Amino acid sequence: EVQLVESGGGLVQAGGSLRLSCAASGFMFDDYAVSWFRQAPGEERKGIACISNDGSTYYPDSVKGRFTISRDNAKNTVYLQMNTLKSEDTAVYFCAARRITIATMASEYDYWGQGTQVTVSS
Repeated sequence: EVQLVESGGGLVQAGGSLRLSCAASGFMFDDYAVSWFRQAPGEERKGIACISNDGSTYYPDSVKGRFTISRDNAKNTVYLQMNTLKSEDTAVYFCAARRITIATMASEYDYWGQGTQVTVSS
């Protein structure tokens, strides 16, 4: 059974940091790119960090320089380090996986986690 399980969300003050984890099982993790998406109420799900199977990364301008995605293939886990958090970062954060290459559209991903809430208070 394929599973992606996010953890690490919570409530943090603006300017603070959080680290999210995405633990994967049930598929060949080393062959998959993993991305983090977020969705705020009333908004579309948006990609915010991607890492390919070989470690290449991509970030949109909204989080570049503040967020860092990394992966530990030995643990089948992807991390998202979020620094200098802003109120506009408040959303449900999801991890998703697809084979090999990075993609920015949610529709291009095969597997999804259940999401974890991140709330940034101003």
